[in-house]
Amino acid sequence: MMIEVVVLGCFLTCVCGNGVADVVLSCTLVEEGTGLGGMGGGALFTRTPATLVLRDVTVAPDESLEALTPFVPPSVPDPDAILLEAKVTSPEIPNVDVLLHADCNEQEVICEISLYSPRGSQGSSDPAYFMVSLNVEGIEFSTALILQTLTVEKDQSTLIQNKLGLPLSQTGTLLTEVIFLVFSHIKSVTAPLRGDVVLNCGFRQPEIPLAQEVGIEWRLQHRGKGRKVLDMKTKLDDAEGSTVVHAERKGSSMNIAQVVGEGDASVTLAKLKVLDEGTYICTVSLGHFHAQQIIQLHVIQPPHVSLSEEKLVLKTTSRQTLSCHCAKYYPLDAKMEWSYLSPTDTEPVVFPDQGSLSSHRQHGDGTYSLSSHLTVPSTVSPGTKITCRVTHPGLSAPLSVSLVVEGPQPDSYWFILGFLIITLLFFYQVMR
Repeated sequence: MMIEVVVLGCFLTCVCGNGVADVVLSCTLVEEGTGLGGMGGGALFTRTPATLVLRDVTVAPDESLEALTPFVPPSVPDPDAILLEAKVTSPEIPNVDVLLHADCNEQEVICEISLYSPRGSQGSSDPAYFMVSLNVEGIEFSTALILQTLTVEKDQSTLIQNKLGLPLSQTGTLLTEVIFLVFSHIKSVTAPLRGDVVLNCGFRQPEIPLAQEVGIEWRLQHRGKGRKVLDMKTKLDDAEGSTVVHAERKGSSMNIAQVVGEGDASVTLAKLKVLDEGTYICTVSLGHFHAQQIIQLHVIQPPHVSLSEEKLVLKTTSRQTLSCHCAKYYPLDAKMEWSYLSPTDTEPVVFPDQGSLSSHRQHGDGTYSLSSHLTVPSTVSPGTKITCRVTHPGLSAPLSVSLVVEGPQPDSYWFILGFLIITLLFFYQVMR
């Protein structure tokens, strides 16, 4: 079967004629160097352009393959070029098909490659390993691959890649295979305070297992501090009594059956607190190899909004203050606005003087409260509707509370006195 490298739409692929295609990604080889040392010194990173070809990406049956333009690799291999190729059929990369049209959809694919040293590596006689990090902006796709170079039969015509010192295939590529990968279907998740959340993480290895024991660790990083959430070690052959779990965070758990049967390393966090917010790192170790995924967790709690008065009766002798209370919300980003709608207006009008704000009050559970105090102008007419409008990330739409201003009531003292006088006069006339 002939294989032709082509351009599908505006993204580079290779149609193989049996429902699979190759995706060609522009990547960066990232290498760590040594800084100048001393004051201001430290590690430096060099970045070199590289290319990654993912072979045998499954194409959906309804995928349109029209208007294909052939792509032909350079007729003369370039020993300066860094071109890696790897099959993605075993193990399969979940949702790898999103790479087919990411570029056409103006979704940037971020591909970074770095040299990788497995635990117990024995030097130059070992195969070379690469860590590949793949992310697509705007899509919940994140994968870390570990590639192992394949053996290339060397002869006098074999070229050596200049930068890496590795033998190239006849087409000028570094032949590799995926031997381990860790992925996540989410990059960021928002969950309610006191609710539950599942942080997704999974792993794959070839059909012939590299190891029968897997170690999984979840850690939380927040504001420069880190702590362990949960770690697990278990046998993939499901040997009875082989699982050891340490849950540092109360209410964190993993499904052992899903870890063993599906490679699902997801963690469940129950009864979320504000302190659970931060960056979660899922690290999966399999034999000599380990890879990570990073997930951002945002905790959210919408505010409860209320007014200090159920009704407001205008007074002619003194000004009145109306308060709007925004309580028990998280995060801190709450905004409050006062407006009014008089009987003669068709649209609400924002008060030019928004009154005064109290300082934020933080509660024991980490949530906040805030109050806004409005001095009601004496020019407000009866029938005017006064509204406090609150916006917050936890609200799908702004939340408003309102009341309608009532006209001043007759003074009760003079009303009672007048009633008594009228009553006395009535009885006087009757008794005459």
